[in-house]
Amino acid sequence: MAHKHSISRRHFLQMSALTGVGLTAFAMNSRLAFAQTAAPNPLPAAPAPGPIDLKAAGGMDALIEAAKKEAALSTIALPDDWANYGQMKKEFLAKYTFLKHNDLNPDGSSGDEVEAIKANAGNKGPQNPDVIDVGFIWGQLAKGQSLLQPYKVATWDTIPDALKDKDGYYYGNYYGTMAFEVNTAAVKNVPQDWSDLLKPEYKGQIAISGDPTSASQAIHAVWASSIGNGSAVDDAMPGLEFFKKLAESGNLVPVVASPAGVAKGETPIALRWDYNALSNRDANKDTVEIAVVYPKSGSIAGVYLNGISAYAPRPYAARLWQEYVYSDAGQLTFLNGYAKPVRFDDLQKRAVIPAELAAKLPKADIKVAFPTVEQISKVLDAIKTGWPSIVGVKFNK
Repeated sequence: MAHKHSISRRHFLQMSALTGVGLTAFAMNSRLAFAQTAAPNPLPAAPAPGPIDLKAAGGMDALIEAAKKEAALSTIALPDDWANYGQMKKEFLAKYTFLKHNDLNPDGSSGDEVEAIKANAGNKGPQNPDVIDVGFIWGQLAKGQSLLQPYKVATWDTIPDALKDKDGYYYGNYYGTMAFEVNTAAVKNVPQDWSDLLKPEYKGQIAISGDPTSASQAIHAVWASSIGNGSAVDDAMPGLEFFKKLAESGNLVPVVASPAGVAKGETPIALRWDYNALSNRDANKDTVEIAVVYPKSGSIAGVYLNGISAYAPRPYAARLWQEYVYSDAGQLTFLNGYAKPVRFDDLQKRAVIPAELAAKLPKADIKVAFPTVEQISKVLDAIKTGWPSIVGVKFNK
């Protein structure tokens, strides 16, 4: 691709099925390789990986029979109010009633998910996660530490190349854009841009969703503020300095933002992925008005991905889950929760997105950065290491 070193600051009509802008645009700017420099793996040897694709598994019927024998599936860090995962889990378990679902640590971070694989390596119990859903860079880190096994879903060819590992160890599943989620009953003057958040009237009102030393959503909130303050995409320092000011002003509170906290007015301004904010707005429409604002000076897009643990005690149930998530039904479930699915371009091309669903998707003409893998690696490390010394806020969970 000709643009693989370009900085993607473009006008992006947010999530609209009418724009023709999908994940292919992101893919054009994300084809850089990530150097694997993991330390030697001290974990026990992983079992032999399962079948590489549905054909190798003997087809869908054979995969279902193998999953029946396992009788369970352990997912991790999939809260019901995140990217419509509550509905995803409900639909999947209604379809495959023979599976007992172990819903591990729903509020965990990407870092927690990777650590859970390590902590349970060799353990066959329900506490060992079979699949993970993590921020994009964690896929390459996990692969580099031999924590994942490959599998290519039936819809593999419709996933943009830049959003999947060529050997099938991980692949993107959805993305969103960092936005302001605001309880308008508690906040009369709704902030419209990053600079507004520094106003004294917002003292004790602003929260982010996680610890920026481990949570992808929180890291991207800091990164988005850096972009909104005019920095280059690979420069995290303006964002860290901005959050230092927020903390020193007393506007930033040291608690993890939650949907309930926003709705109750405890932390009435939260920096969250738009799909989470929009879903919370809808869930509380009868009790409180929640505004979702895309900051005028710019924001950032963040991709999440799925992968199967190399130590998965239930590798066939894990594959069955992956097949559902990446089916048309699963991808539309994401879109119903405002998370833009990785196969959006394919769904749009084949005209399978219902008109009423397309009509409800928000539109915002702002600059949105789509960082490369190289930029993600650089900035992720800068924010994780810089937060304790520059901002210094520790979070009460």
